[in-house]
Amino acid sequence: MQELTLIQQLAVFVLPLIFAITVHESAHGWVADKLGDHTARSMGRVTLNPIPHIDPVGTIVVPLALYALTTLSGGGGLIFGWAKPVPINPRNFSNYRRDTALTAVAGPVSNFIMLLLWAMVLRLSMGLENSAGWVAEPLAYMAVGGILINTILMVLNLLPILPLDGGRVLASLLPPRLSYSYAKLEPWGLFILIGLMVTGILWPLMSPMLQFVQTLAYSIAGLM
Repeated sequence: MQELTLIQQLAVFVLPLIFAITVHESAHGWVADKLGDHTARSMGRVTLNPIPHIDPVGTIVVPLALYALTTLSGGGGLIFGWAKPVPINPRNFSNYRRDTALTAVAGPVSNFIMLLLWAMVLRLSMGLENSAGWVAEPLAYMAVGGILINTILMVLNLLPILPLDGGRVLASLLPPRLSYSYAKLEPWGLFILIGLMVTGILWPLMSPMLQFVQTLAYSIAGLM
């Protein structure tokens, strides 16, 4: 997307970003609701309306600032952000550990599903190049944005760091005593994540999984 201006790049990223965050958070609430915890639904968080999920700083300011800095510097970097956490009360689950893990993994699974859908949109845009190029080009750019955003969100959230989804899953799988000790690290999770990012470790750590997930999605969508 280097041939696009910063404003144009932001324009094609907006819709995929909104969908990625909204569906990710709704998936947590939807699965929790199905497993007996209706907290998210009662608070209006099981919805595709993005407004209840948006955190002004994490959803808008931080991603846009990082994206602008990365683009203007001409280098690569990791763009990340966050939405308002979906309220979950695990005490309402019939099986605390299992249902907590299922609720946590629902977010990354939803990102993979969206990744597949955007890959299919990219394939569709390629078929429109000759007959409707004016539609095909912006559609292709948007699809590439959707693929990138959902791949990063999926892989980032699967890292075994609390309070990320991968950390929730790991805490549910560990023996109770280890899980209790591991949960004490949660207040430091964001600092650990920022530390990995600042030191340049985070991107190389994620790159193999990012490549694997994208390759899998392209294969399923018939792009390889």
